[in-house]
Amino acid sequence: MTQDEALSILKSGANAFLTGEPGSGKTYTINRYIAWLRERGVEPAITASTGIAATHVGGMTIHAWSGIGIKRDLSEWDLEALLEREPLVRRVRAAKVLVIDEVSMLDAHLLTLVDRAVRTVRGDQRPFGGLQVIFVGDFFQLPPVSKNEESKFAFESPAWEDANPVYCYLNEQHRQEDGDFLNLLGALRQGELEPVHYEMLQARAQKPPGALVTKLYPHNADVDRINDEALATIAAPARVYTMQTQGNKTLVESLKRGCLSPDKLVLKEGAAVMFTRNNFEHGYVNGTLGTLGTVTGYSPSGFPLVKTRGGLIEASPEEWRIDDRARTLAKVTQVPLRLAWAITVHKSQGMSLDAALMDLSAAFEYGQGYVALSRVRTLRGLYLSGFNARALEVHPAILERDAQFKSSSLAAKNAFANMPEGEHAALQKNFLTAIGGKEPEEVKKEKAAGEGLSRLEKMRQKHPNAYKAWSQDDDARLTGLFRTNAKVSTLVKEFGRQHGAINSRLIRLGLVEPDL
Repeated sequence: MTQDEALSILKSGANAFLTGEPGSGKTYTINRYIAWLRERGVEPAITASTGIAATHVGGMTIHAWSGIGIKRDLSEWDLEALLEREPLVRRVRAAKVLVIDEVSMLDAHLLTLVDRAVRTVRGDQRPFGGLQVIFVGDFFQLPPVSKNEESKFAFESPAWEDANPVYCYLNEQHRQEDGDFLNLLGALRQGELEPVHYEMLQARAQKPPGALVTKLYPHNADVDRINDEALATIAAPARVYTMQTQGNKTLVESLKRGCLSPDKLVLKEGAAVMFTRNNFEHGYVNGTLGTLGTVTGYSPSGFPLVKTRGGLIEASPEEWRIDDRARTLAKVTQVPLRLAWAITVHKSQGMSLDAALMDLSAAFEYGQGYVALSRVRTLRGLYLSGFNARALEVHPAILERDAQFKSSSLAAKNAFANMPEGEHAALQKNFLTAIGGKEPEEVKKEKAAGEGLSRLEKMRQKHPNAYKAWSQDDDARLTGLFRTNAKVSTLVKEFGRQHGAINSRLIRLGLVEPDL
């Protein structure tokens, strides 16, 4: 399926699983869909299974967005408690489309919890509370990790089955430029490596030339050791850049875990560094050789100057943030660099490298070798210092399921291609109407008009009863319901007021103590 064909299916409003090999354009396609929604006044909920993936897509983890946090189970009390969290309720109920990126790293149990939480908060027992849900990812990548139980893949969750996604398997290739290398990756992906493929890999068991090349390792300990040792060999004085934080502490910690720039960045002139953000305007891209370089000095503002293949770039601070529509819930600010002598395979997921030196001799997980190898664009950019048999294995359950994904994707492609003329346009129109979408020109006019509204007027567009006076009838009804032991969550729904407004009125009426 092409990117355009997949995009057309997403616009129909169907739940979908957008997948394909690394470099097939999954991120590019979902970003096009997000932009299409925003042009029509619809703000999608953008989430990912891990903090690193969440920062790549400019969203938050699905754990934080759905309110489940670190929980592995949700009791009825836990579900009821979700309704007491005003920002969560506002966020989830306002959503129309839910994107879950890197779904391969979300296990079946957690996906089931997310589904339960969203149904509860939205008060809608349809799958994912009636949202259009789009799973994005590749199950040949790193699998889910669970400490105390055997993880199952997301597609084994009842929530996945209930969502009944349309399978969109992208088959174009935009990263690898080498036919032989594509053939090797394809054979590895299908579990069909032949002697010729092992010979190709063994031929890359060589040291890279003098040019700077990042090393990939399975374990953090190896990466930290190599980076620290390399930095220590440089005699130049060190400069330290400390991350600045703002907002909700839990969300800030989530951003820090997902940010490839460290909390405390120590640099010296001559240090090998990698940019950790995409900023096309400033000339750098996350992880590519074009923006892998060396610190050569510092600007008058005190920020690092990095010499890259494309020229000299000032690495001024960037922001990683979690926004809830117009509000910023959490933000971290740091120089968008990390030491680049080495990086873990896990943190390389999503990067494109022109060259890399890999030590896969200690690979311990299905998919690690495939993720590492598929980071580079060509076979000549691959340098191997070792690999083991596990590094070249993919999960047998994924091999079987992948064939079903491809078959289902082909069927979906044909079904949409054979729709009667005008039917797909009608699906798209009906979907936009259902989620409150508007024509782009109308959205622009409303945005221009909204710039002149007062803060209270803007608030009342979302919450019509904000700061509205309580009538005697309101007070009498509130008192009666409260005395029949109605829960605060019930009162919130009944009066269309926020939790804080209900609680303040109960205090004013003498029904609860002020310290409660």
